[in-house]
Amino acid sequence: LMKRALVVAGLIILILIVSAYFVNNYWTHRFDAMIARQAAIYRVDPDLVWSTIYEETYFSPWKTGKDGEIGLMQVTPVVGREWATETGMRELERQMTASPETVLRDPERNIQIGCWYLEKIWEQFQDAPDVEARMIAAYNAGPSRAVEWSRVEEGRAQTGAEFITRIDIPSTKAYVISIMHRYRQLKNAKAPQR
Repeated sequence: LMKRALVVAGLIILILIVSAYFVNNYWTHRFDAMIARQAAIYRVDPDLVWSTIYEETYFSPWKTGKDGEIGLMQVTPVVGREWATETGMRELERQMTASPETVLRDPERNIQIGCWYLEKIWEQFQDAPDVEARMIAAYNAGPSRAVEWSRVEEGRAQTGAEFITRIDIPSTKAYVISIMHRYRQLKNAKAPQR
């Protein structure tokens, strides 16, 4: 009887572990098609976008940040309005002015605006080595701070690791390190094995 109870308990635990794995896998990959679509439009790496969403909200579109950031990629209404203005579509501008939260709560729109913003940042840092670390730092703390952290003597290149050591906001440094770690893990998992 004791042996049977242990076997049943073991099976229940195994079922719970397997279920948790599949639920987590579904949860973290249910927006993959949207991420791929928007990343392709804005020429940013979908793995970097995925890693950013993982860090920002763990794929929870209802989240709101302490400084008013909204949705999956924690887009601010200011960035949303900037995006709407740049599109030139009056209706989007009107919606972003009237109710930015409604627009930014939509997962596809949120990912679209987040990718647009990452592309704008990429354009600013595209010639720097390890551009992803700079993009993520700028996404979190603002492009002007990332420019400041990127400053080095003329003719000298700054590696991504050197850039990260210059980040003087502890939460931003931790954010960049975490996303870059996850991003590299994704890249390594997709790299052809030898």
